[in-house]
Amino acid sequence: MRVDTSVPSDMSKVPDAAKAAEAAGYDGVWTAETSHDPFLPHVLAAEHTERITLGTSIAVAFARNPMLLANIGYDLNAYSEGRFILGLGSQIKPHITKRFSMEWSSPAARMREMILAVRAIWDCWNNGTKLEFRGDFYQHTLMTPFFNPGPNPHGDARIFIAGVGPLMTKVAGETCDGFFAHGFTTEAYLKEVTLPALEEGMALSGRSRDDFEICLPAFVVTGRDDAEVAQAASGVRQQVSFYGSTPAYRGVLEHHGWGDLQTELNVLSKEGRWNDMAALIDDDVLDAFAVVAEPDNVAGELKRRFSSVVDRLSFYAPYEAAGELVPAMLAELRAD
Repeated sequence: MRVDTSVPSDMSKVPDAAKAAEAAGYDGVWTAETSHDPFLPHVLAAEHTERITLGTSIAVAFARNPMLLANIGYDLNAYSEGRFILGLGSQIKPHITKRFSMEWSSPAARMREMILAVRAIWDCWNNGTKLEFRGDFYQHTLMTPFFNPGPNPHGDARIFIAGVGPLMTKVAGETCDGFFAHGFTTEAYLKEVTLPALEEGMALSGRSRDDFEICLPAFVVTGRDDAEVAQAASGVRQQVSFYGSTPAYRGVLEHHGWGDLQTELNVLSKEGRWNDMAALIDDDVLDAFAVVAEPDNVAGELKRRFSSVVDRLSFYAPYEAAGELVPAMLAELRAD
């Protein structure tokens, strides 16, 4: 199992953070698109590392168009000498329409077409194929030599997408090289809903599971003493309750018979009652979404739950964690 981490959004800190991650033994570093651009840090990360994978987890796909993504993916994969992963996600309708002022419709179908369009553009550049992509959402039919960068010496960047529901997950299996499971998932949902949807998509395009990576940011609750464990549990309860309030993620809770919890969380979120939301995440819900264990047992429990499904794992700890606990967990996770 590969283990990844993230680099800061502060560009001035990226070189040291990327070098430190590589030296510590991490297999990859990710950036997220929140308050800063997710692509720019990887120019610096590529300059200051030699081995680790670099990728976005995630960049907002529908805030961009396929040609723009094709250019970014091409350039970063070339500059990193084949180490870049173009990680994309759909976001949700209010952000796409109200924050980015872009169109939103049929997200799974649109994402599928976007990925196929990016691949068609890369095929044009790499193989001289005529660019003739005509879809329901995107049309790319013009490519002159002046705008064609030519074959990428390091090949195409891998494309991963994020998803929760079975439709988007199936698209990942059909068209992508990997999939980001949401942190708001459980062992049961991953194995009983996510994996079958991925396999259904792979069957459509003849893809092999051996050539596909599943990534998971796993919630972890641990600490050196009771106070640290309580702080960790509080942070994870808050984050789980926030995700649980989102209607798009209701299916995960319903899979466990907790659909009514989503309704309650949604009502409280609209009232701004964030602390009351966290209080609804009881120990059963917490244990389903997070590994709650002593530091020495965290890696073993993560392996037990996810090693048969997950290829790349990162720690999701929405709290101030003791840094000295990480190296031992990292080493055990990466051990055969």
